[in-house]
Amino acid sequence: MVQRWRQLPLDRALSYSGRVRALVQSLAGEVAGATGERASVVPDCGPATLMDQLTVMVYDMSAAAVASTRTSTLVQDLTSLRRDLS
Repeated sequence: MVQRWRQLPLDRALSYSGRVRALVQSLAGEVAGATGERASVVPDCGPATLMDQLTVMVYDMSAAAVASTRTSTLVQDLTSLRRDLS
């Protein structure tokens, strides 16, 4: 998915940015809740960094053991996003 994202023309990446940012923010909230921290807003650094932010949040979910409760929907979310990027 990261490779495909980097190949997208800027206008297409921008059209998907809101959806990806919402997923990143949702994951950040879930990780914060699982670790007992207060959720903070993930900074909007533009479309060039969104896949890096998504990668970090997916890793953080697995490290915080949140994945067991969210795995199936996360896989569906990522699969759906990847299909739409085609």
